[in-house]
Order: sequence, then C-alpha cells, then structure tokens
Amino acid sequence: MTEEHAPGSTPVTTQSIRYRRAKFSTRLYGDCLFTAAHAWLRREDDGIWRVGLTEFATRMIGDPVELDFESKVGDLVEKGQEVGWLEGFKAVSDIYTPLSGVFRGGNEALLADIDLLGRDPQQAGWLYRIEGEPDGECIDREAYKSVLDEAIDRILGNNSPA
Repeated sequence: MTEEHAPGSTPVTTQSIRYRRAKFSTRLYGDCLFTAAHAWLRREDDGIWRVGLTEFATRMIGDPVELDFESKVGDLVEKGQEVGWLEGFKAVSDIYTPLSGVFRGGNEALLADIDLLGRDPQQAGWLYRIEGEPDGECIDREAYKSVLDEAIDRILGNNSPA
C-alpha cells in the first residue's frame, strides 16, 4: 500500500497503522524503528539511516522556529550525543543521536523550510542522516505504541490504560 506524502518527500511503500488515543492520532510505519524519546529511524541503504521526530514529539515541541546542527558531515558521533538543537514555539530541545556512527548531514529541505517538520514529520521533515547500526534499544512500532500509551497516560494523569 502506498501512503500519501508531501511534495518533495520520499513515498512510503510500506503498510502503516493508525494509532489513536484520547485526542492524539498518527500513522506508524512498519519500515521504521522508534526510540523511547520519540524519534524514528528509517534505513536508506548501505547502513545509512534517516532520523526524524515522531508526530508526538513535534506536537510536544510546538510550531518549529529554528534548527541547527553542531555535528558536521563526516563527524563520528556516539549514541546519546547531542548533534543539534530545535527551537519550537513551546520548547527548545536538544537533538540526540539514537545510534553511534558517522553523521551524514542535516535535511537541507528542512533547513530551508522549517515548517516541513510540522507538516510532514515522518517524511519530508526528517532531521538528519547517520551511518551506523541501531542497537536493541530501538524498537518496532508495536513496542512504540506502548511508549505512546504511557506518555499519553502521564499527560492525562491516568495510571491505567484508557
């Protein structure tokens, strides 16, 4: 099944599922890995991964205002290292890498049009590319659904699933 995508983004040709809880709804793609910090990773080729923020993360940050990377193309980075920062209407957040490897650069389209992050966070609004391999802390979409459930329960003040 081919999903609709924003102009300039890479079409996704994998099945997605709709996640909905309380007033939050998103699509979770089967070709992605996720982190508990609400980032997604999608393999390109030759061990290179695109990394972006999930729709949940972009909602928590608010409207994007500015983005910059401290890491340069070719820099060796370690998992958990800060590689840049993102300023949103609601918060300024550091951007950390979910895997060790070689930083392959930020999304030039996003640097030119920061609003791509809010409009299409899982496609055209990806943040950066990195060459390396994720470890066992990166999870599939089924495990990420549990992460979302817990986060939304905390926001709603629930101690039990809705």
